[in-house]
Amino acid sequence: MSVQQWVTAPDDYVCTLSEATQTMAQEELREDRHSRETALASMREWIRQNPRIKNCRMDASFLLRFLRFKKFSVTLAQEALERYVLLRQTFNVAFTCLDITIPMMEDLTNRGYLFACPKRDSKGRRVIIARPGVFDLELFTPGDMCRIHGIVYETLMEDEENQVRGFVHFADGQGVGFAYLTLFTIKEAKTLPMRHKEVHCINAHPSMKFALDFAMSLLSDKIKKRVQLYTNLEEALESGNLEKDILPKEYGGIMPMAEMIELWKKELEKSHPILMSHDLMEVDENLFSAKAREGAISALKREGISCGSERDSLCGITGNFRKLEVD
Repeated sequence: MSVQQWVTAPDDYVCTLSEATQTMAQEELREDRHSRETALASMREWIRQNPRIKNCRMDASFLLRFLRFKKFSVTLAQEALERYVLLRQTFNVAFTCLDITIPMMEDLTNRGYLFACPKRDSKGRRVIIARPGVFDLELFTPGDMCRIHGIVYETLMEDEENQVRGFVHFADGQGVGFAYLTLFTIKEAKTLPMRHKEVHCINAHPSMKFALDFAMSLLSDKIKKRVQLYTNLEEALESGNLEKDILPKEYGGIMPMAEMIELWKKELEKSHPILMSHDLMEVDENLFSAKAREGAISALKREGISCGSERDSLCGITGNFRKLEVD
């Protein structure tokens, strides 16, 4: 009888979290040594016994993403993991071939479309800068957009501090007009196990106001409190809600954006091998109901075109993540 070769083997977990982050994990996520060891053992045995999962990462850091995301509810973490791997197959362009060496991915990175600032804020969170206005609709496809988001988010989730501390998003809407609405859907894709703590948006174009108002109307009151919209950069900086020294120099900070991007590219290079290994993860789609398979991709479909469409230059894509799940 052959021995299952997992994408990554089960390992003995060694906690590398800072003491402050361990305290936060215990207070906010119910994580301590006992709960962690028990939950990891349960997750691994469930994966081994689950006929729907053919292959998966079994290392502790990966499994802890889902446990922390669901505050150590093992059942909910199992559901999240299964949905994640299913979505990788049914909507594979957003999750497979997360290759930063693809020319379009390098170009978008160099343009500063999406990257993380190197310094953490006072609460230990990474700040993700999004500049959708540099996304040239004549050069890039929606597939390129979704893939670069996958690369950025998966890279950040490899760091356990980020899994616990969460993320702050800073988006500059300069140059984003009505045509960009074709890139997005407003349905929810609760797939990547990320803790989104704050969202700050500046320079929203007047033509996008109705879309933003509609999107805000769909959010729960809890999430609305974490989303801040500003007319311009000056208003954002004067609000006191942002730590400007964390931001690029072009947004009131200290370090020039080009330097931040070069540092970010080193992080992407480091994460490249493990992200590429994700393509080995697999589920048996035949063991999922049609409703489950459809549910995995329904939030990422537009105009009847689904993942794998020949109309996309690489794999095909028809939407993007629009609504964040905030714990």
